[in-house]
Amino acid sequence: MSSYDLLVIGAGPGGYVCAFRAAQLGLKVALVDKRATLGGTCLNVGCIPSKALLHSSEHFAFARGHAAAHGLKLGSVDLDLPALLRRKDEVVAKNVGGLALLAKARKVAVLQGEAAFVAAGTVAVKGATETVEVTARNVVIATGSAPVELPFMKFDGKAVVSSDQAIAFAAVPRRLVVVGGGAIGLELGSVWSRLGSEVTVVEFLPKIVAAYDDDIVRNFSRLLAKQGLRLETGAKVTGFASGVLTAERGAEKLAFPADQVLVAVGRRPYTDGLGLERIGVALDERKRVKVDAQLRTSVPGVWAIGDVVAGPMLAHKAEEDGAAVAEWIAGKAGHINWDLVPAIVYTDPEVASVGLGEDAAKAAGREVRVGKFNFAANGRAIAADATDGYVKIIADAKTDRILGAQILGRGAGELISEVVTHMEYGGSAEDLGRTIHAHPTMSEAIKEAGLAVSKSAIHAL
Repeated sequence: MSSYDLLVIGAGPGGYVCAFRAAQLGLKVALVDKRATLGGTCLNVGCIPSKALLHSSEHFAFARGHAAAHGLKLGSVDLDLPALLRRKDEVVAKNVGGLALLAKARKVAVLQGEAAFVAAGTVAVKGATETVEVTARNVVIATGSAPVELPFMKFDGKAVVSSDQAIAFAAVPRRLVVVGGGAIGLELGSVWSRLGSEVTVVEFLPKIVAAYDDDIVRNFSRLLAKQGLRLETGAKVTGFASGVLTAERGAEKLAFPADQVLVAVGRRPYTDGLGLERIGVALDERKRVKVDAQLRTSVPGVWAIGDVVAGPMLAHKAEEDGAAVAEWIAGKAGHINWDLVPAIVYTDPEVASVGLGEDAAKAAGREVRVGKFNFAANGRAIAADATDGYVKIIADAKTDRILGAQILGRGAGELISEVVTHMEYGGSAEDLGRTIHAHPTMSEAIKEAGLAVSKSAIHAL
């Protein structure tokens, strides 16, 4: 029986980061996953392949609809879907292959199989041909999440699919209905819309990406509709039969013809088959693993991170959880600021946020000042055909401390990182506005929005 200082169950972003950081700190580490490749959902069927598809489909949309305006005469532009999907698979292979090399270089033992607790410090790993037991002084549960299935509309992998299948359609659906107006639904809906599908997004809530400010959502919705996505909000899905998805909006009956339906209504913590009840690990009312402020479960020596615990189900949040737990186990001072986890929707334009939005801040009774700057007044954005959207900085009215930011625009996911950094160190809107930004860059809109909080923007009235 092999014995380790740390055994990590789940090799997604949280799990492999935890394992690699612990190995850096001198611990003997094993990492177990049921997949043959590391990276979990994110690298294998989630974040990475979907971004590859988004990137390729953006090129296709540019070639078809915008290249001529740039003086590029391309002639006929046709889709080679098999080639596009091969490139996506190649991107995945490079990423997971890199992780394998890192694990080997850091001497992290990688075990393939399904893990289940035998006791608090003992885990059975059932592989293809045998089951082995592994002991460890510490075990980290990092098994991630799985798509939520509607009870009246089960996944069949063909007509009703999850995001796992929607990254690999064999043909472009003629009519695709997406159930759920969050990041996953909008991103994959955008991909297939660009490639020629008639896409309808059906959202139960009154607006898509409901956590964002009303003004951001209103403008974002307008831009998506302009691209061809049909957005149906405030609609409760009731079923799918004979190629028609049905829904209700109050007393109104709705019907949406669909060749395929992508259900993207959220994800659930995945702890299936782990045997947590066998060792007494407590779960909350949403089946998430209960943890304390240092991510320790109710069982000594057993920790949990990422999507299986409370908090945003985001890869970068899981990574921070994993690094901190590795440091705590090694006796170091781990740190996580869960208030500053950025969120991004990788459409074009993107939307990104961190901290409190204007609507949430006011609802909480905070007195705020808001600075906005439109990309239409940014030189680089004009040159790059990226004038849609704007930056919003939300600051405390008395102290000027940045409370949050929301960005609608090209590359918003990259731009939000600067605001996160300023907030991490308690920065003010003035600090943001007085930081030198290279010209011409899209990031100058961040500076101008910071200045706009005090009505000092240079390139806007």
